[in-house]
Amino acid sequence: MDNSSCPFCYPQLLGNQQVVLENEQARFLQLDEAKQSGIPLEGAGVIVTKAHRVSPFDITDEEWLAIKDILHKAKFIIDENHRPSGYNVGWNSGEVAGQHVNHAHLHLLPRYENEQMAGKGIRYLFKSSLNSRTEKEEGEIRF
Repeated sequence: MDNSSCPFCYPQLLGNQQVVLENEQARFLQLDEAKQSGIPLEGAGVIVTKAHRVSPFDITDEEWLAIKDILHKAKFIIDENHRPSGYNVGWNSGEVAGQHVNHAHLHLLPRYENEQMAGKGIRYLFKSSLNSRTEKEEGEIRF
């Protein structure tokens, strides 16, 4: 697999991306101007493995421990610099789930009380009637 154009394997490919933290297995990357819907996400970033892994299901036990280490250190830095009121932390795995870069990445999104969408977490996607499916597939497993 050629990953020479992967912006998480080669962070320098994006001029506005910087490595904030790293250990032997993982790194925390931030965009200089992370935005979602035009609202600055101060401190937002992604945690990625240094080895190219397509999904979180491909990550080794050693990499999971390295990601956990980076997650706690990144939160400390964001708390010190930006004082968020909360966080969203999560993976998108697969194109249908919203994964746009084909390298597993854990989103670390600080949230602030003065946001228009404060109090709306990632579960909001599943509660919205706009996110209903058009038809059920045969043999679908229901929980």
